[in-house]
Amino acid sequence: MKIITGILLLLLLVSLACETEPTLFTGPYHVRFTESVLTEKESYSPIIPLSVHLVSPALEEDITINYEISGSARENIDYRILDTRGSVVIKKGKYFSFINVKLLNNANNILRSQDLIITLASTSNGAVRIGQSDGGIGKKYTLTIKDDCILGGSYAGRRGSVSQPVTITSTDCEKYILSNWNINLFSTTTPMDLNFTDNGDNTLTIPEQEEQNIQDDFATIIGNGVVDPITGAIIMTITLMDFDGKPKITINYTRN
Repeated sequence: MKIITGILLLLLLVSLACETEPTLFTGPYHVRFTESVLTEKESYSPIIPLSVHLVSPALEEDITINYEISGSARENIDYRILDTRGSVVIKKGKYFSFINVKLLNNANNILRSQDLIITLASTSNGAVRIGQSDGGIGKKYTLTIKDDCILGGSYAGRRGSVSQPVTITSTDCEKYILSNWNINLFSTTTPMDLNFTDNGDNTLTIPEQEEQNIQDDFATIIGNGVVDPITGAIIMTITLMDFDGKPKITINYTRN
């Protein structure tokens, strides 16, 4: 028994001897992009904040990071920088700041992509370098902007006083899918998608189709629509073919 106890004590001492002190980061201090790549469709409407962070103890003064812009994406055509162009400031005592980018939807039914490349170039503090490690990890951010179809993107669908967010997508810029046409109509909250065709003359055709989330006896719908070429707003008229009197409902969609 004493032998076993002695062995256990010896193992415990060896284990404690192998423990190391926690490693504290002591540099080199640097700034870098938190992420390095992102892909979005040009119809993506929210502001895109590109996060730049400081890897060092909090500073007692603001630090300015200068950056360069390159790539095939065209400024003020494909995107816009919302803050001071070419520099971003991390305030004293803080660790993060953002380069805010707004995508511009110039959809023209030509599906391709462009890159916005932002490269951190220098800082106002000589003790803080650009990028992590000798390879400069995190000094470059590539935002790929994918072209969208003319009618693609995010909309607010409105019928009466009710408004709901919806999306319109397409793979060929001719046939589209609307994510939900059930705006203030049926009591279910289940989205009801809708297929429609862009006729190329600011009119739309909603071919006859069966709504999967309605009882079969009432499921057939058909319709048409028009597009405002200036604002991109859409008005759809949908006929409920299986209901008495074949009622028509009108839904308005405005771009977000």
